Amino acid sequence: MLTVAIVGRPNVGKSALFNRLAGRRIAIVHDQPGVTRDRIGAPATLTETPCELIDTGGIGEGVDASFADAVTTEAELAMTSADLILFVVDARTGLTPTDEAIARTLRKASAPVELIINKSDNKEQELASSEFARLGFGNGLATSAEHGRNISEMASLVDHHLAPLHEKIQEAEATTEREGLKIAVVGRPNAGKSSLINGILKDERTIVSNIAGTTRDAVDIPYTRDGERHTLIDTAGLRQRSKMDTSVEVFSAMRTERSVRRSDLCLLVIDLDAGVAAMDRKIAQLIKAENKPCVIIANKWDLFHPDLPKHERLEKANAHLRKELFFLSYAPLVCVSSLKRQSLGLIFKQIKEVRQSAANPLTTGILNRLLQRAFEKNPPSQNKTHRKRLKLLYATPAVNDRYRAIPVPEILIFVNDKRLLSENYRHYLENQIRQSHPYPGIPLNISPRSRRDLKSE
Repeated sequence: MLTVAIVGRPNVGKSALFNRLAGRRIAIVHDQPGVTRDRIGAPATLTETPCELIDTGGIGEGVDASFADAVTTEAELAMTSADLILFVVDARTGLTPTDEAIARTLRKASAPVELIINKSDNKEQELASSEFARLGFGNGLATSAEHGRNISEMASLVDHHLAPLHEKIQEAEATTEREGLKIAVVGRPNAGKSSLINGILKDERTIVSNIAGTTRDAVDIPYTRDGERHTLIDTAGLRQRSKMDTSVEVFSAMRTERSVRRSDLCLLVIDLDAGVAAMDRKIAQLIKAENKPCVIIANKWDLFHPDLPKHERLEKANAHLRKELFFLSYAPLVCVSSLKRQSLGLIFKQIKEVRQSAANPLTTGILNRLLQRAFEKNPPSQNKTHRKRLKLLYATPAVNDRYRAIPVPEILIFVNDKRLLSENYRHYLENQIRQSHPYPGIPLNISPRSRRDLKSE
């Protein structure tokens, strides 16, 4: 969802404007400075364009930083995550050095910035506020959150900026719906990739052979299903570079890597009968490194412990694959036999679940409450090197590319010092998030930001 950040120094009326745009009074509570509050985000009800409001009031105050550092951090937070920034100043107090400091930071923002001159209760105060034009954001819109003055005009201003973005997103989603997904079918040689595609297509469109490495190139194959025009990318099987005996194989491997990068989703085909090999793990790591949605296809299911009951076979397959591909824990597992065309329909059923999950991301408010509970449940230990504890200031969900067919979320967490976030604690936070919002098939990236980084940008 598009986001609108409301920034400015304390006591200029940010929270009051936040409540006005939200259409209801929302309590914003923080018992001590620097602790994430119970509610930070809320959907706007006065705007025609769907968007989420973010009130940055008081974020970071008093946490190992001066007042000037805190307000700069607020502005940087908005610049990082917002599609529109409302910069609020106080008409009664007039222009202050802190306003000018925030303005200098906001001038670097890629998102548009609108100046809101709050507490303009009458025409006289509005006329006296011309000095704010020095900030470089135009004459600004005079409002009074207390008396409801020009609030509808402020909502229209938000719509003016966000409506085109919203239309662009809808057009991209509609295009995605028509064109479908680019699905890369990847795996080591002879895992059954081409047989899998033939089974999906129900014909012999690709060359199938028991000779490893038959497919030399990445082949794009159109496939229509449920009214969507997908593209299946049949890739050459990857082998270790040291075992590639011809330049053709090297170039084939490079094309496979490019196919992964340009895909919307990867189907990682594993020869379940042979088990997970080192090359399977290498391909899985490539998918993880490229931040791609993924479904693991356990192929040759018909050959895997055929004499055991089905539930025992499933348990064994799941245990083996989860142990060997632990870094792809987010990827759901589908057991199939491409040769006998068993359970192939489950693949697209799983892909549908991945897409639906990606289309319903966490909101800012839910994310902050979830992480706050995670920190309270299991506080981070003191870092022995820096002799400090990690402190969470604020978190916001972002999307690496909102126009991708399957948007991949990134969780931005703003902390006192990102060096204090250990890998173990990062995994703990990811697990806590996934317990509430599983995101099947979707990589979940927790990206820490600290004041040190914000100052150096």
